[in-house]
Amino acid sequence: MSDAASPVEFVEIDDSGLLLRGERDVVLDVTFGGRRIWSFWLQRDSTPGPHGGRQIAWPDSLLKYLDGHARVAIVEHLSGAVIYDADTQFGDATTAIEIVNSQGNPLGIDKSGRMAQTFDTRSAEHVAPLLDSIEEVLQALAGAGVEAFPAYGTLLGAVREGHLIGHDSDADLGYVSRHSHPVDVMRESFRLQRRLTEAGYQITRYSGIAFKVTVTEGDGSLRGLDVFGGFITEGHLYLMGEVGVPFSESWIFPLGTTTLEGRTLPAPALPEKLLEAMYGPGWTVPDPAFHFETPRTTLRRLNGWFRGTRVFRDSWDRYYSTRRKVLPEGAPSPLSAYVAESDPLVRAGSPRIVDLGCGRAGDALWFARQGARVTGFDFVPSASTAAQTAARDEGVDLTVEPLNLNEWRSVLGVGAQLAAVDGPCVVIADHVADALTAGARASLWRVASMALRQGGMLYVSAWLGGGDKRKMQRAVRLGQLAKELEAAGFTVVESERIDAIDDPGRRIGRIVAKWGEN
Repeated sequence: MSDAASPVEFVEIDDSGLLLRGERDVVLDVTFGGRRIWSFWLQRDSTPGPHGGRQIAWPDSLLKYLDGHARVAIVEHLSGAVIYDADTQFGDATTAIEIVNSQGNPLGIDKSGRMAQTFDTRSAEHVAPLLDSIEEVLQALAGAGVEAFPAYGTLLGAVREGHLIGHDSDADLGYVSRHSHPVDVMRESFRLQRRLTEAGYQITRYSGIAFKVTVTEGDGSLRGLDVFGGFITEGHLYLMGEVGVPFSESWIFPLGTTTLEGRTLPAPALPEKLLEAMYGPGWTVPDPAFHFETPRTTLRRLNGWFRGTRVFRDSWDRYYSTRRKVLPEGAPSPLSAYVAESDPLVRAGSPRIVDLGCGRAGDALWFARQGARVTGFDFVPSASTAAQTAARDEGVDLTVEPLNLNEWRSVLGVGAQLAAVDGPCVVIADHVADALTAGARASLWRVASMALRQGGMLYVSAWLGGGDKRKMQRAVRLGQLAKELEAAGFTVVESERIDAIDDPGRRIGRIVAKWGEN
């Protein structure tokens, strides 16, 4: 690290955050043990503090690691000037702080503010499979009729440095459709998804024209390869998920080439034009604390055209990001225990159970261990990674599949799949209705009704209010849920209010219903 003078003055560091003094807005890196963990802008990301300083709290994703001692440095990113460099104690632990994941792999905070395995911690051997996948997916997209190229941080790293950006944690691809209407662009994106799925890739859809391809690195780590669609209409380029600017088609086509980690890849005809559209005129200057500031007009257009299917997905992804590999505890839930005691199919043995909104799949795994054939569905299927792994290891019958209740394509597809299975089943929706909008609840009832066309019962629980509010829950009225079910073609067999066992002030509603009339 350089000893160059800096206009930033260190004041204080403690368990809650940093206190610095300086008039200029500069990018600062925070390192632990000589490794960059976090970066921020002094003025933009801080608030006024005591002694004329600027204070900034430790990111939530970093706080859980801050118990012990570490060599901490604060360094001005561009000049290398050292503001602070000392052994530092956090909390009461006497052990050295290690910012690593459960496998011992080093972590850092990426551009989205998440703790991740950033590229500066990966060896060439580890990222080679990702680069292979970039080439393979680019070829697959070309075979499907679109001219794709590295985009966003991947394009930036290639053009500016010829390498993956160290503080980045995923790779991005983009393409500009030859279509000019949003509907045609979306149809094309779903066609591309089908082509990649047929090629064996695991796909997670973000929006109408963006999805993620999951690839495996050399050490077994999973990495996301994002594919962002775009199109040009009325002289403007719209590229998911940040770009909406005046643009010339000749700046994209015909594609040229760029070099990334020694590999020649396709690139826009004038990549600097696209990079300026993405990052502004300062794209040539490295900024590990960069935040996109998408104009409201662009955001509204992209939301209205393409993002209706992704409502609340970011919140659920963040919620499950640190839990997906931890086996859930506490099963069975009160609703599942009630189902096990009272449902005739379950009591008869080996039932078929459909768990809608299964989350981490603790109940689904519990039923599978009792001999049931269980299919779980969730907005974030990876939330149940630990349960799915346990089911495979134990040889029990549990599968988890994606279901997006905000998207009719997903709703009707899953519903048709369930309706085609012979025989009755048990459908469970434990604290799902209280996490949905009214429109998404209508989708929930539709999927449940299609699953139950050959018989069986639907069991629903929901928070009615009181006690502690849980993640993403909104109090609902039991009578309203019953009316919605009846309007959807169900007959309500039982409707009951219950005090939560773990929180007596918390009121829970339980409904048992069957499809059709008595």
